[in-house]
Amino acid sequence: MVAEFKNRVPHIILLYWIIKIASTTLGETGADMFSMTFDFGYAWTIEMFLGLFLLLLTIKLILRGYHPVSYWAVFTASAIAGTGISDFIDRTLGLGYMVGSAVLVLALLAVLGLWYLHEKSIRVETITTATAELYYWAAFLIANTLGTAAGDLLADDLGIGFGQSAALISGALLVIALLHYFTRAPGLLLFWLAFVLTRPFGATFGDLLTKPLEEGGVNLGTIGASLFFGIVLAVAVHWETRLERQRVA
Repeated sequence: MVAEFKNRVPHIILLYWIIKIASTTLGETGADMFSMTFDFGYAWTIEMFLGLFLLLLTIKLILRGYHPVSYWAVFTASAIAGTGISDFIDRTLGLGYMVGSAVLVLALLAVLGLWYLHEKSIRVETITTATAELYYWAAFLIANTLGTAAGDLLADDLGIGFGQSAALISGALLVIALLHYFTRAPGLLLFWLAFVLTRPFGATFGDLLTKPLEEGGVNLGTIGASLFFGIVLAVAVHWETRLERQRVA
């Protein structure tokens, strides 16, 4: 594998967060669709999408430069796999949302620590080595898994509910945005806080759309919600692809 690359990751602009939220919400609804609606189970869903994640990541590592379709395909596979892994840890292994979230926080901090020790940076807008990119995707996979566990912790174990959980996380994200635009708070810290929080936002919003009315949802179902967010994701990635072509032209 070639050690050095051109920059291979997107710029962190508003469109990035729009696509990320659509992708992570699709990760929630898509994982539930395969594991529960289609009755594949958590183990098969994890194996299938972890395999797809590794395949798509291998393809992405072979490509040069930043390609939005390839990048977001890897990201979405990590989001779906992360949801399945979280549900497996919390429910199948019986660790529960609280313990599962704590374990995943420690795992994420460990990966970020190793990334910094090896690369002397955990910047996410400039990735030029194969090692840094592998750390990047390992951190993203764990953060996506953590997001599902944290979202379920808020909505279920703490009894806040899907709508109130989404509102609470939205408020936290608004505070982070204000800190970004109006203070000198470290941008990298704000990114990781926003990255982790947008995952449970997507998870709780996905649950809000798919769950029945009596459970506080709007009863779209996993198939309808996944189709909706799949379309949103495809349109947004197409838009980003056009902007990227204009940028490099």
